[in-house]
Amino acid sequence: MSFSNSGDVKILVVEDDTFMQGVLKGYLSRSYDVAICENGLDALSFVQSGNIPDLIVSDLNTPGLTGLDLIKQLKAGNLYNTIPILVLSGEENSEMRINCLDAGADDYMTKPFNPRELESRVKVILRRNAK
Repeated sequence: MSFSNSGDVKILVVEDDTFMQGVLKGYLSRSYDVAICENGLDALSFVQSGNIPDLIVSDLNTPGLTGLDLIKQLKAGNLYNTIPILVLSGEENSEMRINCLDAGADDYMTKPFNPRELESRVKVILRRNAK
């Protein structure tokens, strides 16, 4: 798996629920080149193999390597620590939001979500990162 068009803004979605994968891909692929990984381990491997996204949208509760662990792994080194990450999770716990933001996430949204709000937040993060 890789991104399809090198010229487009690339978004990596990390989500294990197939319904949610379809929703996110269907909505985001209208404006962006979207790739999907089912868990943090696959996402880390995907990025390390040269598929560098402009933004990662990640669920927290994925098997193998959680979204929070993925954030920590990516932000720990110098190679991938500038990739912005938006957490999209069913976890409404304030402490978890703080943990994710402290670990390096750029934003946090809870499910269920308004797709237009997600699109607005994606645009803000990309604008902040000049993409």
